[in-house]
Amino acid sequence: MSKALVVIDVQKGMWMNPDYPPYDDRGVLERIVMLIAKARAAGAPVMYVQHHDLAEANHPFKPGLAGYPFHDAIAPKPGDDVTVKHKSSAFHGTDFDAKLTARGIDHLVITGMQSEFCVNSAIRGAYERDYKITLVSDAHSTGDTRVAKAKDIVALQNQISHDFGDVVAAAQVSFS
Repeated sequence: MSKALVVIDVQKGMWMNPDYPPYDDRGVLERIVMLIAKARAAGAPVMYVQHHDLAEANHPFKPGLAGYPFHDAIAPKPGDDVTVKHKSSAFHGTDFDAKLTARGIDHLVITGMQSEFCVNSAIRGAYERDYKITLVSDAHSTGDTRVAKAKDIVALQNQISHDFGDVVAAAQVSFS
Protein backbone atom coordinates (compact mmCIF):
# COMPACT_ATOMS: atom_id res chain seq x y z
CA MET A 1 0.00 0.00 0.00
CA SER A 2 1.46 3.35 -1.03
CA LYS A 3 0.66 6.42 1.08
CA ALA A 4 0.68 10.11 0.25
CA LEU A 5 0.32 13.10 2.52
CA VAL A 6 -2.39 15.45 1.24
CA VAL A 7 -2.21 19.11 2.30
CA ILE A 8 -5.46 20.89 1.43
CA ASP A 9 -5.85 24.67 1.06
CA VAL A 10 -3.30 25.75 3.66
CA GLN A 11 -3.17 29.12 1.94
CA LYS A 12 -2.35 32.54 3.38
CA GLY A 13 -5.94 33.69 2.94
CA MET A 14 -7.00 31.48 5.84
CA TRP A 15 -5.09 33.82 8.17
CA MET A 16 -6.19 37.13 6.63
CA ASN A 17 -9.61 37.56 8.26
CA PRO A 18 -9.15 38.42 11.96
CA ASP A 19 -12.82 37.58 12.57
CA TYR A 20 -12.36 34.03 11.26
CA PRO A 21 -8.99 32.66 12.42
CA PRO A 22 -8.43 28.92 12.10
CA TYR A 23 -8.78 27.02 15.37
CA ASP A 24 -5.37 26.06 16.87
CA ASP A 25 -3.73 27.52 13.78
CA ARG A 26 -0.14 27.47 15.03
CA GLY A 27 -0.47 23.93 16.39
CA VAL A 28 -2.07 22.71 13.16
CA LEU A 29 0.70 24.31 11.09
CA GLU A 30 3.41 22.78 13.31
CA ARG A 31 1.85 19.34 12.98
CA ILE A 32 1.54 19.65 9.18
CA VAL A 33 5.22 20.73 9.01
CA MET A 34 6.11 17.64 11.08
CA LEU A 35 4.00 15.40 8.82
CA ILE A 36 5.65 16.82 5.70
CA ALA A 37 9.06 16.03 7.21
CA LYS A 38 7.93 12.49 8.12
CA ALA A 39 6.54 11.90 4.62
CA ARG A 40 9.69 13.19 2.91
CA ALA A 41 11.93 11.09 5.20
CA ALA A 42 9.94 7.99 4.26
CA GLY A 43 9.95 8.83 0.55
CA ALA A 44 6.17 9.34 0.51
CA PRO A 45 4.84 12.01 -1.83
CA VAL A 46 3.42 15.24 -0.48
CA MET A 47 0.42 16.22 -2.59
CA TYR A 48 -0.76 19.81 -2.27
CA VAL A 49 -4.25 21.01 -3.12
CA GLN A 50 -4.79 24.72 -3.76
CA HIS A 51 -8.13 26.47 -4.01
CA HIS A 52 -8.44 28.82 -6.96
CA ASP A 53 -11.63 30.85 -6.71
CA LEU A 54 -13.28 31.71 -10.00
CA ALA A 55 -16.46 33.37 -8.77
CA GLU A 56 -15.55 36.32 -6.55
CA ALA A 57 -13.31 39.12 -7.81
CA ASN A 58 -11.75 39.79 -4.39
CA HIS A 59 -11.81 36.29 -2.93
CA PRO A 60 -8.54 35.74 -1.01
CA PHE A 61 -7.94 32.51 -2.94
CA LYS A 62 -7.84 34.29 -6.30
CA PRO A 63 -4.48 34.09 -8.11
CA GLY A 64 -2.50 37.28 -7.80
CA LEU A 65 -4.01 38.21 -4.44
CA ALA A 66 -2.10 37.99 -1.17
CA GLY A 67 -4.17 35.09 0.17
CA TYR A 68 -3.63 32.73 -2.77
CA PRO A 69 -0.13 31.35 -2.02
CA PHE A 70 0.42 28.50 0.39
CA HIS A 71 1.37 29.45 3.94
CA ASP A 72 5.15 29.92 4.09
CA ALA A 73 5.52 27.27 6.82
CA ILE A 74 4.27 24.46 4.56
CA ALA A 75 4.90 25.78 1.04
CA PRO A 76 5.65 23.16 -1.63
CA LYS A 77 9.21 22.48 -2.69
CA PRO A 78 10.26 22.08 -6.32
CA GLY A 79 8.97 18.74 -7.56
CA ASP A 80 6.02 18.60 -5.15
CA ASP A 81 2.69 18.05 -6.82
CA VAL A 82 0.09 20.84 -6.67
CA THR A 83 -3.47 20.25 -7.80
CA VAL A 84 -5.50 23.40 -8.38
CA LYS A 85 -9.20 23.06 -7.71
CA HIS A 86 -12.19 25.33 -8.24
CA LYS A 87 -14.74 23.51 -6.06
CA SER A 88 -14.50 22.16 -2.53
CA SER A 89 -13.36 18.65 -3.54
CA ALA A 90 -9.81 17.95 -4.63
CA PHE A 91 -11.32 15.40 -7.03
CA HIS A 92 -14.05 17.51 -8.69
CA GLY A 93 -12.98 18.60 -12.16
CA THR A 94 -9.27 17.98 -11.48
CA ASP A 95 -6.67 15.40 -12.42
CA PHE A 96 -5.98 14.59 -8.74
CA ASP A 97 -7.28 11.02 -9.00
CA ALA A 98 -5.25 10.39 -12.15
CA LYS A 99 -2.09 11.71 -10.46
CA LEU A 100 -2.62 9.44 -7.46
CA THR A 101 -3.32 6.43 -9.67
CA ALA A 102 -0.23 7.11 -11.81
CA ARG A 103 1.91 7.06 -8.66
CA GLY A 104 0.29 3.90 -7.33
CA ILE A 105 -1.09 5.70 -4.30
CA ASP A 106 -4.00 4.00 -2.59
CA HIS A 107 -3.85 5.53 0.90
CA LEU A 108 -4.35 9.24 1.59
CA VAL A 109 -3.22 10.90 4.82
CA ILE A 110 -5.37 14.03 4.86
CA THR A 111 -4.64 17.41 6.48
CA GLY A 112 -5.61 21.00 5.80
CA MET A 113 -8.26 23.68 5.78
CA GLN A 114 -11.36 23.90 6.15
CA SER A 115 -12.58 20.92 8.08
CA GLU A 116 -16.25 21.11 7.12
CA PHE A 117 -15.72 22.10 3.49
CA CYS A 118 -12.65 21.08 1.52
CA VAL A 119 -11.27 18.51 3.98
CA ASN A 120 -14.69 16.87 4.24
CA SER A 121 -15.13 16.90 0.46
CA ALA A 122 -11.71 15.32 -0.09
CA ILE A 123 -12.50 12.56 2.39
CA ARG A 124 -15.80 11.79 0.70
CA GLY A 125 -14.27 11.97 -2.78
CA ALA A 126 -11.47 9.62 -1.75
CA TYR A 127 -13.95 7.23 -0.15
CA GLU A 128 -16.08 7.16 -3.31
CA ARG A 129 -12.94 6.17 -5.25
CA ASP A 130 -11.98 3.41 -2.80
CA TYR A 131 -8.87 5.03 -1.34
CA LYS A 132 -7.84 4.09 2.17
CA ILE A 133 -8.17 7.24 4.25
CA THR A 134 -6.45 8.55 7.34
CA LEU A 135 -7.66 11.89 8.62
CA VAL A 136 -5.07 13.48 10.89
CA SER A 137 -7.29 14.55 13.77
CA ASP A 138 -5.11 17.44 14.95
CA ALA A 139 -3.87 18.65 11.53
CA HIS A 140 -7.02 20.16 10.05
CA SER A 141 -8.89 23.27 11.07
CA THR A 142 -11.51 25.88 10.33
CA GLY A 143 -12.87 29.08 11.85
CA ASP A 144 -15.88 29.78 14.03
CA THR A 145 -19.25 30.14 12.29
CA ARG A 146 -22.47 31.82 13.42
CA VAL A 147 -23.80 28.46 14.65
CA ALA A 148 -20.75 26.46 15.78
CA LYS A 149 -17.32 27.04 17.25
CA ALA A 150 -14.37 25.86 15.18
CA LYS A 151 -13.17 23.40 17.83
CA ASP A 152 -16.61 21.74 17.71
CA ILE A 153 -16.57 21.61 13.90
CA VAL A 154 -13.13 19.95 14.00
CA ALA A 155 -14.38 17.46 16.60
CA LEU A 156 -17.48 16.70 14.53
CA GLN A 157 -15.38 16.16 11.38
CA ASN A 158 -13.14 13.79 13.33
CA GLN A 159 -16.17 11.87 14.59
CA ILE A 160 -17.92 11.47 11.23
CA SER A 161 -14.65 10.62 9.47
CA HIS A 162 -14.50 7.34 11.39
CA ASP A 163 -17.19 6.18 8.95
CA PHE A 164 -14.77 6.68 6.05
CA GLY A 165 -11.40 5.60 7.43
CA ASP A 166 -8.94 6.00 10.26
CA VAL A 167 -8.71 9.12 12.40
CA VAL A 168 -5.40 9.49 14.23
CA ALA A 169 -3.26 12.19 15.81
CA ALA A 170 -0.24 13.48 13.89
CA ALA A 171 2.18 11.85 16.32
CA GLN A 172 0.72 8.43 15.41
CA VAL A 173 1.05 8.81 11.63
CA SER A 174 3.62 6.64 9.89
CA PHE A 175 4.46 6.63 6.21
CA SER A 176 6.23 3.27 6.23
